[in-house]
Amino acid sequence: MRRYVAKRLLSLLGTLLGVSVLIFLMVHLIPGDPATQILGQFATPEAISQMRASLGLDQPLWQQYASFLGRLLTGDLGTSLFTGESVWEQIVARFPITMQLAVLSVVIAAIFGILLGTIAAVKQNTFVDRLVVLTSLVGISAPGFWIALFLIWIFAYKLALFPISGYEGIHSLLLPAITLGMAEAGMIARMTRASMLEVIKQDYMRTAEAKGASLVSLVFSHGLPNAIIPVVTMIGLQFGSLMAGAVVVETVFSLQGIGSLAIEAISKRDMPTVQGMVFFMALIFALTNLIVDLIYSRIDPRIHFD
Repeated sequence: MRRYVAKRLLSLLGTLLGVSVLIFLMVHLIPGDPATQILGQFATPEAISQMRASLGLDQPLWQQYASFLGRLLTGDLGTSLFTGESVWEQIVARFPITMQLAVLSVVIAAIFGILLGTIAAVKQNTFVDRLVVLTSLVGISAPGFWIALFLIWIFAYKLALFPISGYEGIHSLLLPAITLGMAEAGMIARMTRASMLEVIKQDYMRTAEAKGASLVSLVFSHGLPNAIIPVVTMIGLQFGSLMAGAVVVETVFSLQGIGSLAIEAISKRDMPTVQGMVFFMALIFALTNLIVDLIYSRIDPRIHFD
């Protein structure tokens, strides 16, 4: 296990190096000039030139990348061009909201997705199965902003059960979490159904049924533990994507998380903030994949890592 973790961490370093190159190049392709954004459209060419020099933007790209990589190696994600704050401090200030939102979304998606997918597999080719498949398809297809506005109108405006916008505690994240979790729950349900249908056909399931195992025991003790591994993979990948993909939901619900910070940084062409945030999210995504792989051995003891 230790050898496997060491190998994965070494490969992670190579992955992050490649990510740093892509981030640097993509940020520099964003239209606009940070110096002009900072000084305003009426700034003189001389002032803009001086600002570009002070920001290091007049240097060749390879020198700018070398400086960027050097800061990353020391744990420095840079400093915002507009606020003067450390990018790391901005992330630390906003990350808890996004983290809570992602965790709550994954919990909601996993509970409903696994439950509905299991029920659909057990009730294969029945009305219940078709209803679950249709519901999951709607959840996957419906635009996130439309779901968000619908939930706000019903539960925040009409029923006044939740705040319309802003962060007022964990309860204010329930509607955003449902918005994010609906599409993920639909995909988890479809994956769980497909995996359970394969497991149900296995000989050990028929043997357990012949020995008199109850339906609940048959499904949740014998079937689901063997069908859950591909589902865990999907949940892990979804958690990473939820962390990075909460931009629309955080904007609609006016949550001051990583997503809203990304929108602000991109609109102002705040390159250090964009670069630092994207690199941070890539690191979270990679670590999530490693943790999911390690969880496999806990779910299925037959899995060993070399």
